[in-house]
Amino acid sequence: MSRENTTRSLDSIDLATLRDPAGIFELVEVVGNGTYGQVYKGRHVKTGQLAAIKVMEVTEEEEEEIKLEINMLKSYSHHRNIATYYGAFIKKGPAGQDHQLWLVMEYCGAGSVTDLVKKTKGNCLKEDWIAYICREVLRGLSHLHSHHVIHRDIKGQNVLLTENAEVKLVDFGVSAQLDKTIGRRNTFIGTPYWMAPEVIACDENPEATYDYRSDLWSLGITALEMAEGAPPLCDMHPMRALFLIPRNPPPRLKSKKWSKRFLSFADSCLVKNHLHRPTTDALLRHAFIRDLANERQVRIMLKDHLDRTRKKREKEGPEYEYSGSEEDDDEVTEEEGEPSSIVNVPGEWTLRREFLRLQTEDREGGREGGHRGGGGQQRQQALQQHRQQLAEQERYKQHLLADRQKRIQQQHEQRQKIEDQQRRQLADCAFQWAELQEILVGEESDLQDNRILLDERNRRSDRRQQDQAGRQRSVDVSVRPLDSAAEQFV
Repeated sequence: MSRENTTRSLDSIDLATLRDPAGIFELVEVVGNGTYGQVYKGRHVKTGQLAAIKVMEVTEEEEEEIKLEINMLKSYSHHRNIATYYGAFIKKGPAGQDHQLWLVMEYCGAGSVTDLVKKTKGNCLKEDWIAYICREVLRGLSHLHSHHVIHRDIKGQNVLLTENAEVKLVDFGVSAQLDKTIGRRNTFIGTPYWMAPEVIACDENPEATYDYRSDLWSLGITALEMAEGAPPLCDMHPMRALFLIPRNPPPRLKSKKWSKRFLSFADSCLVKNHLHRPTTDALLRHAFIRDLANERQVRIMLKDHLDRTRKKREKEGPEYEYSGSEEDDDEVTEEEGEPSSIVNVPGEWTLRREFLRLQTEDREGGREGGHRGGGGQQRQQALQQHRQQLAEQERYKQHLLADRQKRIQQQHEQRQKIEDQQRRQLADCAFQWAELQEILVGEESDLQDNRILLDERNRRSDRRQQDQAGRQRSVDVSVRPLDSAAEQFV
């Protein structure tokens, strides 16, 4: 898809024509935050199936970004390693308030890789688990990269697991469509600790560019996160990390317990010059990925670990540790696209099929109601009771959404303050760096002047010494004839 086609597809998305989710989906609880909105655990009203619902405020400033995310999800989510997109709805707000967009996606019940690491003993995963997760992420990235799409925010919080131990990429809020002919971007965006050096360089040099291999650096940092519990430089302020990543040597695994294959894979991902970094398909052929031993046993062990973690969480009560992760928590649905290597429950309908069936029933029901013009008293009572239930649910959700609206506004203001503070800090860093460069240039100039003065003094000292030596030789020559005459006289 070229950039022209992408623009055309964005223009064809009309948010105002989307349906209202009332009576179709309901929000259960907040489970995390995406790039442009909060993520809820949601429920399909008619079937009770769970879904991940990202709720975003539709503002004029962010409308293009929202359309881009919808376009990315619609176009590229039909792959077994990408969370499936089910549909979009518009929740119209009161007069004077922005409407809410609901993006309904596949629900991944086991949470993110970051949560898995935090809940695992020693805050590190087994090496074969890391190899399996990296391989599945690479397969998802290979699908995106083959369509000239960069994810641009690969990290542990954006890699989710189903309860069936399947690996899914989420959060296309910052994804970018590459031009086929150029294949480069120069936008400074991502999460600091996972950000590739060439992406950071775009903020310092407007002429700098990068391509899809920036995702592979982020995957290497994610591999270190799974092995060591956190990404490198995580104990530093994000702005300090942004300053050091392009200037430091590439990070490496600290422990000596890891195999040479894992060390080689991490080093291959973390090549600073992205032009020398291996491609996605080349990394899929790396021995660490290619020679994954006994994959079925790895999947079974990982699924057992996820089950134990879930049961422990249920005993301890609800606990949310996502702090910025995407869709998460509890149920698996079969997806369209490539078949998974672990078969889901036979006969289970996907949420997408149920959603389409519901739309068809609504249309047919509307036509039948127009022809019949009425029905039995029992049917009318049931319909009236159903409407009352929907009205009660709607009132409850309005109250719930009003409270959440306040929190969203507060979070938006807080995020704006943090971004402003980071921009000021970045500007201060640039100003301080310019001052430092000026001081260094001044000191170098002073040092050069001092060297010139010192050389001049040395030359003068050498000339004085030469003059003194010449005078001494002339004195010696004048003294010798007198001494010889005196000897003859005696």
